[in-house]
Amino acid sequence: MEGDNKVMQAFQKSFVQVQSILEQNRLLINEINQNHESKLPDNLGRNVGLIRELNNNIRRVVDLYAELSTSFARSVDSEGDSAGAVRSDTRAAQKRSRPI
Repeated sequence: MEGDNKVMQAFQKSFVQVQSILEQNRLLINEINQNHESKLPDNLGRNVGLIRELNNNIRRVVDLYAELSTSFARSVDSEGDSAGAVRSDTRAAQKRSRPI
């Protein structure tokens, strides 16, 4: 039960990080669009850095989702292993209790 709580806390933390980055991206995209529409050379030059920041943020989101996926797969596998061990123990007990 405690392990489940830790897994859920880790998922929650990752999702909060992802949401924060996606909100930053929304703001970056708005600024990039405004700069593009202004067609001012300084603003267009600023977009280069903003687009780099946006790309880095996207990489971070991809990495976080990859970590989440791996963590989730591990937690499901470990639950499956535990359930499999219980099923095996139950089957072994059933075989022993059968009359000959």
